[in-house]
Amino acid sequence: MQAIIFDLNGTMINDMDYHTRGWLYLLNNVLGGDFSWDEVKPQMYGKNQEVLVRMFGAGRFTDEEMERLSIEKERRYQQEFLPNLALLPGLQEFLEKAYQLGIPMGIGSAAIPFNIDFVLDNLNIRHYFSAIVSADDVILSKPNPETFLKVAQLLNVEPTECLVFEDVPKGVDAAENAGMKAVVITTTHEADEFSDKQNVLCFANDFEDNDVDALLARFNIHRSSDV
Repeated sequence: MQAIIFDLNGTMINDMDYHTRGWLYLLNNVLGGDFSWDEVKPQMYGKNQEVLVRMFGAGRFTDEEMERLSIEKERRYQQEFLPNLALLPGLQEFLEKAYQLGIPMGIGSAAIPFNIDFVLDNLNIRHYFSAIVSADDVILSKPNPETFLKVAQLLNVEPTECLVFEDVPKGVDAAENAGMKAVVITTTHEADEFSDKQNVLCFANDFEDNDVDALLARFNIHRSSDV
């Protein structure tokens, strides 16, 4: 393996509950829906416009309306989450180690740039990443592999040489469809929800997990020996 690709929400930061709250408020209080937490949570993948279509059906909103609603939801999410914005335990150290080792790193996220910038700039971690692919940069969302394949291309690394960190099954599917192995961070879903995934190397609660440290050490050995 030669490069690392991170999903953002739920993988680098533990914010998925805040996204669910933001969607619940928008769907129910603004748009007049009657959705429960359990109905909304499994639909929170892909682009915001795709979430709106899944929840209300095609043709309900114009593209302009969906763009406006998307920003409205993200503003509410950012306002609520900002006081708690932090990297997952161990990730700052993990990023610094990988950076010092010269391992190329990128972000492949279904988030819009508005949210990616919110995280990278508030946490001052943009310098770690040589490639960033957002929802605006792709036509097809995860589980389609386009997001991860574009990151690999920008990093100038073969897809099969990339290791992906993800937190949701659709993201792991996207990695598999791109020919990439994955590490699952269990902030959002339990390990048994990935039982059918063949490309998962390990599960971890966060980046302090011993298995994650072992992966980074192995990564360095592989790079040093050109394996």
